[in-house]
Amino acid sequence: MKSGFVSIVGRPNVGKSTLLNAFIGEKVAIVSDKAGTTRNIIQGIYNEEGLQIVFVDTPGIHKPIDRLGKVLNKEAMALTNDVDLLLFVTDGASGIGKGDLFILNTLKDSNVPVVLIINKIDELSDDKLISIIDQNKDIYPFAEVVPISALKEKNIKCLIEVVKKYLKEGVQYFPSDMYTSNTLRFMASEIVREKLLSVTEDEVPHSITCYTVGYEEKKDLVHIMVDIIVDRDSLKKIVIGKNGSRLKQVGTLARMELEKMVDNKVYLELFVKTIKNWKEKERYLIDLGFIESE
Repeated sequence: MKSGFVSIVGRPNVGKSTLLNAFIGEKVAIVSDKAGTTRNIIQGIYNEEGLQIVFVDTPGIHKPIDRLGKVLNKEAMALTNDVDLLLFVTDGASGIGKGDLFILNTLKDSNVPVVLIINKIDELSDDKLISIIDQNKDIYPFAEVVPISALKEKNIKCLIEVVKKYLKEGVQYFPSDMYTSNTLRFMASEIVREKLLSVTEDEVPHSITCYTVGYEEKKDLVHIMVDIIVDRDSLKKIVIGKNGSRLKQVGTLARMELEKMVDNKVYLELFVKTIKNWKEKERYLIDLGFIESE
C-alpha cells in the first residue's frame, strides 16, 4: 500500500485546521477566526483502499512573544523534516506577506517537496485567482500549486490526488478505522477552548489554555473535568462572566458537542484557575503538555 506523512504548515489563521478537518471528514482540530488557535501537533488519518495518509496540523509559525510561542514555533518547524510532503497554506484573500516569506525562507534548505495551497478561493473572482497564482508560483520552487476552499471543501479531492503522487510504498501506520491520534481527553479540553474562543474578545484567547484533569466513562454517562487556565485574575472574571453566565454558556456549548462525539450523556465540570505568566514557565508548559518532560 501507499502511505506517508504530510505536514500542513503556514502562518496563523490561514485555514490549516479547517483543511485538516476537510481532508478527514471529521472534526479532529478546533477552528476559530482568531489567530493562533492550534497549539498542539494534531494528526488526522486519511484512509482509502491501499492508501493511508497521516496529515499533521501544526501551530501557525509566527514571531514569538513568549516562551510558549517559541515552543510552538520549534514544534512546527521540526515537522518540516522527515515527512513525505509539505502543504504550505496561504490565505488567497490577503496574499503572501512577510509572515509567509519568513516560513518559506526557513524551508529553503529542505529536501521535502512543497505544494503551495492557495486557500479561501471562494472569496476570489476567477481573474483575481489567476493573478495570484501567477504572482506567487515563482516565489519559491513549489512542486505544484493547488487553489482550494477548505471551508467549502472545494478542490479537496483534487488535492488528495496531488498528495498521492508524493507517497511511496510503505506500511499501514494506524488501523484503517482510525481517523485521528487525538485522545478524547485531549479533544474535551480543545472543544472547551474552542467555545471560549467563540464567546470572548481577542485579548482573552491568547491568555488561556484548557487541560482535562478528569475523564471517566461510565455506562450511561461520561464525567469530564476541565481546568481553564488564565494568566491574571481580571481574565478569570471575564471567563466566568456575570453570575457565572459566560462559563455556563461555554459549558453548555461544549457539552452538546462532546455528547455527539462520545455518543453518550456528558457531565462536564469547568474550573477557572489563575496561573500568572504560565506561558513563560517551563514547569507549567510541561504540565499542560506543551513540552515533553525529560
